[in-house]
Amino acid sequence: MNGLVVALAVPAVAALLLVVARSLVTDLVAARVGTATSLVVAVLLLVTWIGHDGDGYAAEIDLVWVRALGIHLHLGMDGISFPLLLMTALISALVCWALVDHPPAGDNATPGLVGLVMVVLTAAVGVFAALDLLLFFVFFELALIPMWFVIARWGDPHDPVGRRTAATRFLLYTVVGSAFMLVGFVTVWALTGTLQIPELAERGDVLDGGWALFAACTIALGLAVKTPIWPLHLWLPDAHAKAPTVGSVLLAAVFLKLGTYGLLRVLVSVLPGPARDLAPWLGALGVVGIVVAALACLRQTDLKRLIAYSSVGHMGFVVLGIATLTEIGVAAAVFASVAHGLVTGLLFFNAGSLKRRFGTAEIAVLGRGLYARMPALAVVLGFACFASLGLPGLAGFWGEMMALRGAYEASAGAGDAGLGPALAAVLLVGALLGVLLTSAYFLRIVRRTLQGVPTPHEHDLDLDGSERGIAAVLVVAVLLLGLAPGIVMGVVEPSIPAILGGAR
Repeated sequence: MNGLVVALAVPAVAALLLVVARSLVTDLVAARVGTATSLVVAVLLLVTWIGHDGDGYAAEIDLVWVRALGIHLHLGMDGISFPLLLMTALISALVCWALVDHPPAGDNATPGLVGLVMVVLTAAVGVFAALDLLLFFVFFELALIPMWFVIARWGDPHDPVGRRTAATRFLLYTVVGSAFMLVGFVTVWALTGTLQIPELAERGDVLDGGWALFAACTIALGLAVKTPIWPLHLWLPDAHAKAPTVGSVLLAAVFLKLGTYGLLRVLVSVLPGPARDLAPWLGALGVVGIVVAALACLRQTDLKRLIAYSSVGHMGFVVLGIATLTEIGVAAAVFASVAHGLVTGLLFFNAGSLKRRFGTAEIAVLGRGLYARMPALAVVLGFACFASLGLPGLAGFWGEMMALRGAYEASAGAGDAGLGPALAAVLLVGALLGVLLTSAYFLRIVRRTLQGVPTPHEHDLDLDGSERGIAAVLVVAVLLLGLAPGIVMGVVEPSIPAILGGAR
């Protein structure tokens, strides 16, 4: 039995059962089913990867789906996709675990919410495992509708109009971006007669010229919305601010990675020639996003919006790494994507805990002195802030450092297939400025909320059962990747040459 196919099917079946039997399933049972299902997916992925002999794709399956169009049910897992798959399953388990002690408002509302989380998990596994462009697109789109419901139905209870507006803006941006991406996929099919990603990667040197560049531009535009790359990030802050904790964590840890993964798997691998042409633009927009997002964070008064803008900056480092078209740059993109999912997931879990207690994430309302008022929550929030600003020894450090190293190598001429030396040097300076600004706004948060004279509040309640467990899991994961980055790098590095291929 193919472990990857089972990992794809299990959450889909769980989602169907939860929807069909939602009136018979209690909130507690639904949350536990979601947690157990996600853990089963994680175990299946891990066992499948361990059993892989190292050649080609793990658990690869290639079945004809629509013969007339040459569409295949083609799935597989390599060193680029496996870390993202495992991280996605872990995050899904944690968001369902969070619902055990803190179910959403409403009678028997958890089964529906967990069912949507399972659909998102199915879609994400499909995206990261797809080796057919149209299959990639189908799974890419599958995740959009459930997330609209998560935000619009279970978002900020104090602003029903605002949460629906944010959900609709998210949907419109991503659907329009996906339309451009589909145009690019159809153009690639018209040029080559195939939609198979491995086959296209082997023939990447053929995909050059005006139409190939057009396809690359439309694909890059669609993926840039999802990543998001500045200035296509405008849907993100409101979506995060109005989403429930489940939605915010999924958006940050899973949804944004669909875009960065697509840039590697589709743009760089399938269209290496046009990717070289677009690399300067991607790198420049990524670095502008780093600096602009950091400046925006310095002006934010809402903790969730601040974390949302910080995601734009962190994704800027991922895009910069990709744009260098160097091995260390690609490694940086994958590692930073995984690290961001864990660290920002931890930040949003804590921000959600605070918002649930205080009814808002406004920094002024949260008050000062959380170290004295809620010590466990404050310590975890401080830890997450230091991890996100890139403190050495924590997971956030390595992705940013490798992206900067990739830009430095490009400035020295090693990455001349992507960024020119002069532009790479300018982008390196801009990214370093972004590092300083990132440190400034996270230290500002520490100063304004965790430190200072305590301002007691009636809702000063420290982390409880599931909150403590979730924090412990993510803190250990962030420490593990920070102290032993080879856990991820050893998996990623063998697959990098196949991604760069003709782009070098």
